[in-house]
Amino acid sequence: MTWTARRGSGTDVGVPVVSAAGATVTVGDSTLLAPTTFAVGPGEFWCVTGSNGSGKTTLLRAFVGSRSLTAGSCSVMGEPADMSRPLHRRVVASLVEQIPVARDMTLREQVTLVAASWYGNSPETTERADRVFERLGLSSLYERFPHQVSSGQLQLFGLAMTLVRPADVVLLDEPERHLDSHHVGLVAALLTERAEKGTAFLVATHETALVEASDGRVELG
Repeated sequence: MTWTARRGSGTDVGVPVVSAAGATVTVGDSTLLAPTTFAVGPGEFWCVTGSNGSGKTTLLRAFVGSRSLTAGSCSVMGEPADMSRPLHRRVVASLVEQIPVARDMTLREQVTLVAASWYGNSPETTERADRVFERLGLSSLYERFPHQVSSGQLQLFGLAMTLVRPADVVLLDEPERHLDSHHVGLVAALLTERAEKGTAFLVATHETALVEASDGRVELG
């Protein structure tokens, strides 16, 4: 495992927002995640790269709190990653596992519902949902149902569901999946903008455009 930083190192802050110290996952004789150490500061956008099977998704699941480590630690806001803690669920938003969708609600209704659960039911809530749709190029699909859109559009919908809520940390597993280069560019721009406002991102990816837009990289394998 190697890690490199560009305009931010993640090591010069008092308490990193996201950090791993020798994080390791083994199952029997198989190593799912070799010992990994790095730190990401507030407002930094980092990518996790490596070949298939190198442990990218396993690492993200450890930060979500759905994968136990064999050794080492994964911390969020200075505390062990633990999805049973209300604070952890409040500060971490993730698109690592598939997001459940309602077949009988439009895309806009579902994203607005997520926004309302965090911001309350107000005109501003609807504006937040609409703004995310616009930034991801989904405005023309407001009234579509999940079964009426393509796999790439479903991926953008999942990103909208994730990014419409407030979060100090956002974890994304291959957000470029099923997207063309134009929409990858939209995603990179939105993540960069959100990071500049203070959110820390850890993104597992094979996409060069996302790596080039990031502040640092953890390379596994």
